[in-house]
Amino acid sequence: MLAIFHKAFAHPPQELNSPGSGRRAPKNPEEILREFHSLHPEDSFSATFSGGAALSCVPSHSNHSPHQRLFCSFDDIYCMFVGGLDNLCSLIRQYGLSKNTNEALLVIEAYRTLRDRGPYPADQVLKDLAGSFAFVVYDSKAGTVFAALSADGKIPLFWGIAADGSVVICDDVGIIKGGCGKSYAPFPTGCMFHSEGGLKSFEHPMNKLRPMPRVDSEGVMCGANFKVDTYSRINSMPRVGSATNWTFWDESML
Repeated sequence: MLAIFHKAFAHPPQELNSPGSGRRAPKNPEEILREFHSLHPEDSFSATFSGGAALSCVPSHSNHSPHQRLFCSFDDIYCMFVGGLDNLCSLIRQYGLSKNTNEALLVIEAYRTLRDRGPYPADQVLKDLAGSFAFVVYDSKAGTVFAALSADGKIPLFWGIAADGSVVICDDVGIIKGGCGKSYAPFPTGCMFHSEGGLKSFEHPMNKLRPMPRVDSEGVMCGANFKVDTYSRINSMPRVGSATNWTFWDESML
């Protein structure tokens, strides 16, 4: 899966950007999309949106990945999901959904619950998802991005910065390297990223995330890893976003 979001409504940590590092220059979003489709010319598909958002996906049956891949939309909310939930049946009952609901639709419903019926702590909702997963949600009405990666590290996910400052999220490290130059890193496990709240650990929501500079085999700075700082805790009460009623910490605390 590939997701690209304009910097106007998705603000990744500044430490992810390594401008001027190395000889491989980042590409524009259009070039990154073309490269993704050139690798999967027969079965990849995309959804593009005004304002600078694009989602691209390849069905599960078209590659050798052992992980399920889903793309669903409902009520102008789009979700790309990789992996599986071990407790899908119990979550379907919890949310009152039909029995044929898949993981991507379940995530959309969880997002809608947080957005419309909150405030609930988003970290607790994600902790309820048992399994190996990575997902990206785009709310096209609100212009909101929400992404998360399970804590077990079994699903690869990467993110980086395109030439125009857009954030790129992809499970193919080759696409990220080719499109973002040196401004990329693995997406941190057990973490979530939201347009309003930034990056946060849902496994350890009371601890700050600390950027750790990455150096590649050429000795060049290459984005940053984000690790939970077990010795640094957030002392303030959570901030509830007025636009969406999501419960997130203030970005300045990260």
